[in-house]
Amino acid sequence: MRRGLRLLPAVSLSSFLLFSGCASREPDSARVDGPGFRIEFNHATHSRVIAKFGLKEVPIGPFSASETLTAGGKEMSNFRMSGSRIEQRTGEKLYIITGEAPGVRKEVLVTVSGRFPQMALFEVRYTNTGSGDLTVGGWTNHHYVIDAPPGAAEPAFWSYQSGSYENRPDWVLPLKAGFHQENFLGMNGTDYGGGTPVADVWRRDAGIGVGHMELVPKQVSLPVEMPDAGHATVAVRFKTDRTLKPGETLKTFGTFVAVHNGDYFQTLAEYRRFMISQGVQFAAPPADAYEPIWCAWGYGRDFTPKQVYDTLPVVKKFGFRWVTLDDGWQTAEGDWYVNRKKFPAGDRDVRKMVDRIHAEGFKAQLWWAPMSVDPGTDLIKAHPEQLLLNADGSRQKISWWDAFYLCPAFPPVREDAAAFTVKALRDWDFDGLKIDGQYLNAAPPCYNPAHRHAAPEEAVEGVPGFFKAIYDAAVGVKPDALVEICPCGTAYSFFTMPYMNMAVASDPGNSWQVRTKGKTLKALIGDSATYFGDHVEMSDGGDDFASTVGIGGVVGTNFTWPPKAGKDDKVWLTPEREKHWARWLEIYKTKMLSKGEYLGSLYDIGFDRPEAHAIRKDGVMYYAFFAGNWKGKVELRGLERRPYRVTDYANGKDLGSVTGPVASVDVAFEKHLLLEAK
Repeated sequence: MRRGLRLLPAVSLSSFLLFSGCASREPDSARVDGPGFRIEFNHATHSRVIAKFGLKEVPIGPFSASETLTAGGKEMSNFRMSGSRIEQRTGEKLYIITGEAPGVRKEVLVTVSGRFPQMALFEVRYTNTGSGDLTVGGWTNHHYVIDAPPGAAEPAFWSYQSGSYENRPDWVLPLKAGFHQENFLGMNGTDYGGGTPVADVWRRDAGIGVGHMELVPKQVSLPVEMPDAGHATVAVRFKTDRTLKPGETLKTFGTFVAVHNGDYFQTLAEYRRFMISQGVQFAAPPADAYEPIWCAWGYGRDFTPKQVYDTLPVVKKFGFRWVTLDDGWQTAEGDWYVNRKKFPAGDRDVRKMVDRIHAEGFKAQLWWAPMSVDPGTDLIKAHPEQLLLNADGSRQKISWWDAFYLCPAFPPVREDAAAFTVKALRDWDFDGLKIDGQYLNAAPPCYNPAHRHAAPEEAVEGVPGFFKAIYDAAVGVKPDALVEICPCGTAYSFFTMPYMNMAVASDPGNSWQVRTKGKTLKALIGDSATYFGDHVEMSDGGDDFASTVGIGGVVGTNFTWPPKAGKDDKVWLTPEREKHWARWLEIYKTKMLSKGEYLGSLYDIGFDRPEAHAIRKDGVMYYAFFAGNWKGKVELRGLERRPYRVTDYANGKDLGSVTGPVASVDVAFEKHLLLEAK
């Protein structure tokens, strides 16, 4: 990804036009018009957003102090409008609204483009017009109030939240009065931080998303609140500590507001499209990425090679293609040496295991937790300069591993990670990597003087470059290498996504998280990357394959064989489970919906009932419905204007014929219903 975003070029004064008021007096209002929205500014440069859906206009909320500056310890929210103008360009317009406050001039620059009809691109500039220094503590863009519809039933709002926290909350959830989540994209704990710089709140008729458009991670907050039963708010906030001399200007990051009808999927997809226009590229998955995965994690860190070998015949019988060697093969985090208690001959024994896996017809994947180092390791003794240090000189702890961070922006750290990647894929002959750890989503600022950072935030912004070094090394050895990044329950940093070709549900707490994480990642990456539903044992009941199959995910498991051989009973492959696994593996491999097109805008995951997902593949429509108990009609959207035969493909039941473009069928089901319309 390119490092900087050139969003708004300098304005030619000879080309501006007045669009509110007249040249002889100051305007008292202004408006920005886009194909799918209108933003209105009042005399104080407060604003409100109005969504446009065809001929219908939908006000999102009242005027609010949407762009503000914290200066001198106070929030400056009122700027008397002093000017407004527009610059016409090919395919887009640049609107400029100017406001004045004592000692500060504000310019709100808004770009409207026909390529992104539902999105307005912002940059805000604050200039010190006073005679003394101005201490700036931060800024806020897009602080909008969203009204609840009159008489709306609870919940009035649903939301997409992008912060990463130790309790691993849902990414998609309804709002309740009193709700607040800061969604700070810096560190929210020793191990937890980062995320995708977008937040979204929607109601049944309309929604609004906000975020930043920089090409590297920034330590912004995206607070979502519901202060009372009638309102919710969103915003983009950034804290800083800067002094503006007289005449100096502070520029905010490039930010955006987007409107939509339906759920948050459309905001994330539009954000992806914009970022691609700025040079972001996503990696195409190798052909084998769609094949189901068996992982040895069911045996825990104390696994033995014999346990893996003894399980392979059962893994093969089911039709799994990938075998993953998980945590426990190594001496320590940081010292990525082979554990001699399990592999007495060291590297030769690991290569022997990989050769055996290949001989059985499988691909081999290796678990790895880079960017971490345990206390007392050879790496710390030999290269303490690689450690990430806090401002007080202490080491940044990774509590989960009882380890420390290595600095992702320090070149020797990247070089070591790339070198290990080459060793794993070339010398040991693994076919892919399972890169694992909740701490991998972000890094705190680094103050290690040995790194000579231009600013401590280089470590924050350097995380994507660390993963790029690994990805480039992997595909340099094996162009079809599988590179999976599993940030263990955290909300995924968008900026690392270009450097993986498999996303994952990353330790889902339940089936809802399997499905909502899948919808989120398919919006952010599109269908260019595979989505692994993670071990089915983490889903509801430990056996919910339908949630992965129904959203087009890759299925996986960490069962153990024989029964009672694993670390707990959730992973024991009992005879009953064996039949269940065989049935769903056959369904998965027959339909291969992971290769289909996920149609995330057809159904609103918050307000449509039952919960629904749709996939188009080879001219056939597939639907997945989820509910505790459902009896009644389900709607089949996205059909063409012609007849279809509807089948419950998981149970082989013919449900009759319907005619598109929208049809419905009467059904009754518990938990899930998977339909094919052909």
